[in-house]
Amino acid sequence: MVDTRTAPVALLILRVVLGLLFLAHVWLKIFVFTPAGTAGFFASLGLPGWFAYVTMLWEILGGLALILGVWPRAAALAMVPLLLGTIVTVHGPAGFFFDSQYGGWEYPAFWIVALIVLALSGDGAKALRPTPLR
Repeated sequence: MVDTRTAPVALLILRVVLGLLFLAHVWLKIFVFTPAGTAGFFASLGLPGWFAYVTMLWEILGGLALILGVWPRAAALAMVPLLLGTIVTVHGPAGFFFDSQYGGWEYPAFWIVALIVLALSGDGAKALRPTPLR
């Protein structure tokens, strides 16, 4: 049974935390690794360097959409391919546990599950624009 009194607040918390995590990751790419350094890392993985900029924009837009509640269910689903890409290119080859230089895929996999839970559960409280996925 779902507690309809507290579920919207729980989804708000989940939505905001997920959005903040995406913004924290893009902050790291911009201010610590630098955009050029991030592009170089992408190139070292065999990806086109320009895809780093697409990824950073994706993280900014998706993170803000989640935090603000702008089509949050759709935004959550739109972020899943980004995380699947990190599993395939960086974290998957490092193994399951997040204990090596490139981390494992347990953390991005859990993040995917949280995004899917949000997408299936609803917008949560204080969403600016609820999605029509009802």
